[in-house]
Amino acid sequence: PVVEPGAPQLALLEIEAQRFDQVQRDTRIRTQPNDVAGVRWNFWLVENQVKHWRRMPHPMSDSKPNPLHLDFCGLSFDSPIVLLSGCVGFGEEYTRVEGFSNRDVGAIVLKGTTGDARLGNKPHRICETSMGMLNAIGLQNPGAATVVDDILPGLDFAETRFIANVSGSTIEEYVEVTRRFDDSPIDAIEINISCPNVKEGGVQFGNVPEMSARVVAACRAKTNKPIITKMSPNQTDIAENARLCIEAGSDAFAVINTVMGMAIDIEQRKPIIGNVRGGLSGPAIKPIAILKTQQVYEVAKPHNVPIIGQGGITTADDAIEFMIAGASAIGVGTALFYDPLVCPKINDGIADYLGRHGMQSVGDLTGSLEL
Repeated sequence: PVVEPGAPQLALLEIEAQRFDQVQRDTRIRTQPNDVAGVRWNFWLVENQVKHWRRMPHPMSDSKPNPLHLDFCGLSFDSPIVLLSGCVGFGEEYTRVEGFSNRDVGAIVLKGTTGDARLGNKPHRICETSMGMLNAIGLQNPGAATVVDDILPGLDFAETRFIANVSGSTIEEYVEVTRRFDDSPIDAIEINISCPNVKEGGVQFGNVPEMSARVVAACRAKTNKPIITKMSPNQTDIAENARLCIEAGSDAFAVINTVMGMAIDIEQRKPIIGNVRGGLSGPAIKPIAILKTQQVYEVAKPHNVPIIGQGGITTADDAIEFMIAGASAIGVGTALFYDPLVCPKINDGIADYLGRHGMQSVGDLTGSLEL
């Protein structure tokens, strides 16, 4: 169940967030991962001790054609990398890490936003697994009004593109949040259809093609901004779902969302995640995500509907696999938790691959799979 915060709880949340931020700044500690996505070591990322990877010159400062540039739903991306919702807060969290720059990515998807503020699920919310991570955050967020009025004005839209992630428990809530973001500087809107429909017994919108299409159509009626539908892998026929969403007005797809999973504490014989189940991300789901990307591409290609391929990308080779399968852009999320400076490495690796294979742009890679 989702716990809705009242005014006292919201005030406490704000105080706690400020305290945690100050602790980070005072100690200069950025993260302490352990075995996330199969990386088995502990390390502290401290501002003055981070080993920096060679960063590509920002394309805007280079007269040479940028092979990583692409047009995505009419938006200019300087890199095919999209930072995924839930992994970068509201676009400012990783800017605290020395060496990190939003300019290294084509776009950033903000944290999932609902109509009203939500406290999210009870702990534990995150659990490391073999080659991945389970999470059940529960859409903790301050609500659409706060995001639009207080958070968006603080973002630097000259650095990269910012995409809102719209979530809801009813179609009416999706519509209202979409309307709020339509009247904002946000560049595009991602619809998270993996939310439970409280009016239909809790069935996730994204697992029923007709229900997915109803959400897309309702949001389409409220905005002219590009709509990106985030597809769930936890369904029977993702291609049919994509077809109906295109008919309903989706401009693009994000493929895939997390795969549902569970972890158990064998000593207590209880679920580790407070919500019992959670979404699995990281390298463990990459083969599933590549297959789903290829399946959606077969439906989307005739309509020139682009795809953000995502799920377990940690290297340039991973990213290239997704693009060959049909993705125009690629999403990076869990990899940031153990290497916040992974994006320049992926950019460099993709550019090197294009050069070695005589390709002029990332667009030459998209859908180049030979069957």
